[in-house]
Amino acid sequence: MVQKHQTLGEFIIENQSEFAYSSGELSRLINSIRLAAKVVNHEVNKAGLVDITGAAGETNVQGEDQQKLDVYANEKFIQTLTNREIVCGIASEEMEDFITIAGSKRDHANKYVVLMDPLDGSSNIDVNVSVGTIFSIYRRVTPVGTPVQIEDFLQPGNKQVAAGYIVYGTSTMLVYTTGFGVNGFTLNPALGSWYLSHPNMKYPQKGHIYSVNEGNYVHFPQGVKDYIKYCQEEKEDRPYTSRYIGSLVSDFHRNMIKGGIYFYPTSSKAPNGKLRLLYECNPMAFIAEQAGGKASDGYKRILDIEPTELHQRVPFFCGSRDMVDKAEEFMAKY
Repeated sequence: MVQKHQTLGEFIIENQSEFAYSSGELSRLINSIRLAAKVVNHEVNKAGLVDITGAAGETNVQGEDQQKLDVYANEKFIQTLTNREIVCGIASEEMEDFITIAGSKRDHANKYVVLMDPLDGSSNIDVNVSVGTIFSIYRRVTPVGTPVQIEDFLQPGNKQVAAGYIVYGTSTMLVYTTGFGVNGFTLNPALGSWYLSHPNMKYPQKGHIYSVNEGNYVHFPQGVKDYIKYCQEEKEDRPYTSRYIGSLVSDFHRNMIKGGIYFYPTSSKAPNGKLRLLYECNPMAFIAEQAGGKASDGYKRILDIEPTELHQRVPFFCGSRDMVDKAEEFMAKY
């Protein structure tokens, strides 16, 4: 039973029985993520006061410039998850390969792997725009007691046991699901506690916001161009409102609350799309479906895609069910 103003710790304990494997490990894992999120939030909030904004001078595996806070957030989440000895492996958008974690108590005895985008939208930090963290949790498929393998990470999204995101904005929120609905918790910075502020979050069936980088319009496939024109038509409940922040977490969070669609399709510049299946699309798709929304690559369900590589990119359409259905109609014509 969801009670508003519960702390995240109380909520986890009360809903422990809903976890597929209620040994307590998954609860401890969520607790570790909330702790790392508080540490990262502290740095994000003082970013303008210390030398932690701007580029780090390195590039990540995708060839993108790493921001200083990308590196910091990646290190803090890995450090927190490793110290708690809960996970057996971690994969991050910021690292070329996954890392294996052997606990000091019993080697490779942990059952979960975490995949994450430690700081989504980090280029926005310099201009004080909301950024976020995205995480995805799977139960390993290789035998417990052995080092994790690539197949533990290359699981379809429908095998996730939990997923969530943290949005570092005017208030800091942690939103997550374990397959029994979506709940949002807001950090009280004075107390350092997370309180249930958005119980049982749901996408409106229909929305009036579309979120896409229209600067890439000329590079989009015809189906996407036609859908954008549909959104802009003066008819019935249209035109829709265009809202695009450029931080997936922020755009997704707004659209889930207000109703809308976010899409990053294929283009002549990005033939496979830009977003990563494992670190961004799968966890957001899991949350969207649990909130009554829909997520696809324009043709098929995101959560049914079989991953083939750690940093695989896919086109992404996600949001209110009716809006994603309509976008798919336009895509199907071509």
